[in-house]
Amino acid sequence: MDIKPLRYFVEVARHASFTRAGEVLHVAQPAVSMAIRKLEAELELTLFHRHDRKVVLTNEGQRLLMHATRILQTLDDAQLEMQELRGLTRGEVRVGIPGMLGSYYFPPILMAFRHRHPQLNLSVVEAGTGRLQEMLQQGLLDLAIIVADEVPDELEVQVFMREQMMVTLPREHPLAQQSRISYDAFFSQELVMFQPGYFHRKAVDKIARQSRCTPNIGFETNLLPLIKSIVKQGFGISTLLAMVLRDDPELVAVPFEPAVWLDLCIAWRRQGYLSRANRAFADFVLEHSAGRDR
Repeated sequence: MDIKPLRYFVEVARHASFTRAGEVLHVAQPAVSMAIRKLEAELELTLFHRHDRKVVLTNEGQRLLMHATRILQTLDDAQLEMQELRGLTRGEVRVGIPGMLGSYYFPPILMAFRHRHPQLNLSVVEAGTGRLQEMLQQGLLDLAIIVADEVPDELEVQVFMREQMMVTLPREHPLAQQSRISYDAFFSQELVMFQPGYFHRKAVDKIARQSRCTPNIGFETNLLPLIKSIVKQGFGISTLLAMVLRDDPELVAVPFEPAVWLDLCIAWRRQGYLSRANRAFADFVLEHSAGRDR
């Protein structure tokens, strides 16, 4: 089986479009369609349902996608490793970072890493940890920052930071003077929360299930400045990491009772090849966190 049609197949499946796949691959759309038809003829299977302009994988196509993704990832890893054995490096780090950490923890790390390794290119993607984990497993990222909770077997992880989730309130809120806030007290308030897929939302949903409480979510947004603004104006309370609130005198951070801790880790595919550039970045993050703890 030729590799090129598999690449075309994966891109069509990823974008649900022959036209978009051609744009990504820098290939004319008719060439993509012809390659897929030849692949279907070779396999004697229909891989896509074609309805007007909609393209949907068949059951057989879904099975092939699992194998094709794994094959292409292995091939790319092999090519990169062979290049590095000849003394060449890709010189690129593709890392996914959640928005909160990307705004408040990683900027100095990213700048310091570029200063130490000016020949390497950094590509940073912002998304929720759930989406970042998916992108990592799909080979769209080399590294990702996720929460060390229910990590799938195919990922290798190293914890670099342990942070406490804090209830975030305006200074004049009745709960702001308490030293600890119970789960019941927290869930009795109107909440401003990240959307599903972000690690703070996942943690809050887990607490709600364990305490058998129903969250009263008045606002959902992934925009951190908006969350802080809504809380300041008294339209709800939220949960954030303490680092987000250190330079904001209008907001108060109070720990939960019992406390809620998050183990944040850097992750990569266990069976994938971690390039020198990506290993350098992972080591740099762990080195920085070790220095922070001292």
